[in-house]
Amino acid sequence: MTNASAPTYLDANATEPLRPAARETVLEGLMLSGNPSSVHAEGREARRFLENARSRISAGFGRISGTCVFTSGGTEADAMAIHAFGRGRRILIGATEHDAVRKAAPEADIIPVSKEGVLDLEYLRKKLSDGVPTLVCVMSANNETGVLSPLRDVATLCRDSGAHLHVDAVQSAGRVPFDLTECSVALSGHKMGGPKGAGALLLPQDEPIDALMIGGGQERGRRGGTQAIPAILGMATAFEEAQKQDWSAVDRLRERVEQTAMEAGARVAGRGAPRLPNTSCLILDGVAAQVQLMTLDLEGFCVSAGSACSSGKVSASHVLTAMGETTGASQAIRVSLPWNVREEQVVAFCLAYERMAARLRKVES
Repeated sequence: MTNASAPTYLDANATEPLRPAARETVLEGLMLSGNPSSVHAEGREARRFLENARSRISAGFGRISGTCVFTSGGTEADAMAIHAFGRGRRILIGATEHDAVRKAAPEADIIPVSKEGVLDLEYLRKKLSDGVPTLVCVMSANNETGVLSPLRDVATLCRDSGAHLHVDAVQSAGRVPFDLTECSVALSGHKMGGPKGAGALLLPQDEPIDALMIGGGQERGRRGGTQAIPAILGMATAFEEAQKQDWSAVDRLRERVEQTAMEAGARVAGRGAPRLPNTSCLILDGVAAQVQLMTLDLEGFCVSAGSACSSGKVSASHVLTAMGETTGASQAIRVSLPWNVREEQVVAFCLAYERMAARLRKVES
């Protein structure tokens, strides 16, 4: 059992631990007195830092600075994209999308996924062949299973049909390469190891959009409200640090978790599909997710059941349900390894998982 005063954090997809370099940048931003909209010297200095962060993030996605609109996080960025590009268009979303997209487009048509959680491209092709103006919303990587979407194929279908593609890249940014430039992209700072409270919507080109949040005309009229400069600076630094990370080392530790879990009787959702290097969705048939979470929490391990955005509730996963799971949709936990995970932490978790599975499966049987 681990030290109860220092739990082992394995819930990076909920939020990554703050990266040291990002922390330093946040502190630097906190020392800036000026409002970046002010024209005096202090305001111009704040603006210089803000625009530097904008350029760094845009460059990381192969875009010019003006395509980056800062938001409060990924949820707002998704809502902004749907508000800006969904008006007058039919909306298609993947069946496993995050609630940030699902609830912003409640009338959307659903694109099914395979048992591995991969988008049904043939269904999408047929839907787009009718010539109806369309907004397609697809997440780059699923937050629960880590399954990667076939974005290049989706982008080709959208380009050929004239549809606008919006990508929720909240989980993948900094973890896997992203080189599409013809789509809008939602980002979130704290999923990369930055602070909470900053995100961005990257546009396909530097253009005006119908603002979701109006106000004082910040972000060139595309998003009102004074920018959270410390959080934005931290996000830019975290993104750069995440891009430099050796994710193959994390992937090897993830594989160790999955091998242990499967030997203990668990199934891994989406294991046959390309996935994020840090994410495992473990289904322990016959054992409720809530029980697993409580057991592992008492052992000193922080994991989750699906999305972290459900007000603390543990319920059947719509992601796993869309993948064809029935009872398994309420018997899964997510283990998402953080950027600073250590091998000894994974070894300790594997031992705890083995103990839990042996005890709880015996009780259930």
